[in-house]
Amino acid sequence: MSIKTAEFLVSNSNVAKCPKNNLPEYAFIGRSNVGKSSLINMLTDRKNLAKTSGRPGKTQLINHFIINQSWYLVDLPGYGYARVSKKVKKEFQKFITQYFEEREQLVSAFVLIDCRHEPQPIDKEFMQYLGEKQIPFSIIFTKADKLKPKALERNIENYKKELLAGAWAEMPNYFVSSATNTTGKDEIINYIEQINLQLKESSI
Repeated sequence: MSIKTAEFLVSNSNVAKCPKNNLPEYAFIGRSNVGKSSLINMLTDRKNLAKTSGRPGKTQLINHFIINQSWYLVDLPGYGYARVSKKVKKEFQKFITQYFEEREQLVSAFVLIDCRHEPQPIDKEFMQYLGEKQIPFSIIFTKADKLKPKALERNIENYKKELLAGAWAEMPNYFVSSATNTTGKDEIINYIEQINLQLKESSI
């Protein structure tokens, strides 16, 4: 699939005000400063579609982008560290939870993980939450260009061992990406296209 059009549609903190049509949605979420905006811009081949910032926690709303006029890419606020008040952070958690539990158009989530770091409790907790709620998701390991191939392979293998030693019977579906050199772009976009085709076929 080639992305011919990618347009910002709406931002809000109220799930009830999200788009009313039935186009499939793919939500991107991760800890603050994981490289989410850069990844979205890389996937859509748009430099400034999602606003990037050196300041963690910049995304504070549910952002809908319509892709090829046929599906939505949803940019959600980062969980974990952000330079915002406890009150604001609590609101994040509230509407993030509402989005995942109430949004019927959500087809799959992508949980972004910085490949340079050891497994973080907050990431594992969030993935466990998605699993318990039976919300389909994939992991995207970001910033792959920051590590040498062997170190990258070792870190991902360690992540697998950590998850399999815990609540997971098998490793969740995952991708390796780099917004700098476009690693993983085709794999992620083709994965979304495959799901969209399956949805279309099942509705016929």
